[in-house]
Formats: sequence, structure tokens, C-alpha cells
Amino acid sequence: MRIATWNVNSVKQRQEHLLRFLKEEAPDVVCLQELKCQDDAFPRLELDGTGYNIAVRGQKSFNGVAILSKRPMEDIQLRLPGDDSDEQARFIEALVPGDKGVVRIACIYLPNGNPAPSEKYSYKLAWMDRLHAHTRARLREEEPFVIAGDFNVIPEPKDAARPEQWVNDALFLPPTREKFRSLLHLGLCDALRATTDADGIYTFWDYQAGAWQKNNGIRIDHMLLSPQAADRLRSVTVVRHTRGWDKPSDHVPLMAELDV
Repeated sequence: MRIATWNVNSVKQRQEHLLRFLKEEAPDVVCLQELKCQDDAFPRLELDGTGYNIAVRGQKSFNGVAILSKRPMEDIQLRLPGDDSDEQARFIEALVPGDKGVVRIACIYLPNGNPAPSEKYSYKLAWMDRLHAHTRARLREEEPFVIAGDFNVIPEPKDAARPEQWVNDALFLPPTREKFRSLLHLGLCDALRATTDADGIYTFWDYQAGAWQKNNGIRIDHMLLSPQAADRLRSVTVVRHTRGWDKPSDHVPLMAELDV
């Protein structure tokens, strides 16, 4: 099973890019973030014929997440537990069948949190606490579980081309990184770091100041695996060339292959 995650930064603006990616890479499952559209505006008709089942939690102009799967999904969850008042569309989860069993996949768009300190940063940390609690509960089920998406977290200095530029940013502040590590300490595996410890691997390049041309990037899109999923990990790929397409997203897809 090939699972991809991609912050498309407006699915309607990046519709042709998404179709091209699906055709070229043919992932079995795609987690999308930052759709920037409501459910009924998601381009279902345009994706008709690609062979993907679609589960969406949209939001007008902001946020929005979706899971595309070649196989029918079950047990679709549209909210991260822990705060019934939270209306932001940042979480969707589903069971996806494979040839050798099912995989539970959570697609997340974790809050940015800037500026910090602020209510936005407090919301980010509280959201991470809720994700921690949800993950702990899921891990008790001892099933293959994948959390994929835009985490808005730079885990380590080597995950930024110029870490000194990010020291006061919510993506790199010590409390942010500590809460990310606490997720890993539950028993999750950072899929990319399980396959390489190399520097210079990024998933985001800002539109400003020629960041892409200068390779001034950061790694903020992640795929975290439960022990049962990590045992089945075959490979991880950053589909870097999509950042060079015409009018691209500022993120690129991250893709992992699991033996399920």
C-alpha cells in the first residue's frame, strides 16, 4: 500500500496538479490538507474516473482535509476528539483495507500557531495534546495506524536549511518540538527518519525570496507510524519535483510504502 500526504494549498487551484500526481505516482491512499473549500465544492466530478473513493471534511476558504483511497473506506471520523467546540476542519480518519489487513489512517492539518505567544499558539499546543491523547487510545488497539499530514513542526535543526531563521517561529519553538517528541515517545516512528538520517530533506519551500531556487526549505510534512505499521514499512519518498511545476503548492508530497 502506497500512502501519500500532500498539503495542496487549495485543491481547486491545484486540481490539475493533483490529477497529474495521481496519474504519475498512482498511490493507493492520498491524504490532502489545506483544501480551502467546503465539502460540496471539492472537485469530485473532476476526480471521477480516477478510481478513488473520497472522504472530505472541508471548510470555506481555510483548512480542510480529505482522504482519497482506491478501496472503499470504513469507520470514517471527521473530528479529533477532545473539544466538541472546535469547528476547524483539521482532522479526518478512516480504516482502509489492504491485501493483508486494514490500516487506520489519520490525515491531519496541525495548526500553524503563529504568532507566538498568542491564542493561536495556545490552540496549537492544545490541539497537539488532543492528538497525543487520541494517538495513545489508538495505539491500545494494536493495529497498523498512520498519522499523515502537515504537522507544522520542524522536529530538529537538520530539518531546516537555515534553522536560525526559525528560532522564534511557532513551528520550531521548544514546546512545539517537545510535544512532537512526546508523540514519538508513545511508540510512533517517523517514517522518513526510519529510512534515512540525511540532512537537506525538505517538504516545504516558501514562495518568497527564491526559497525553492535556493533550496531554503523545511521538513514539516510527516508520516508517523504505529509499531504495527512501522514493521511493514518498505520505503519513503519525497516527491520533490512537484515544487517545480507551474504555480505549485509550497509543499510537496511525502509517500510511504507499507507491506499491507
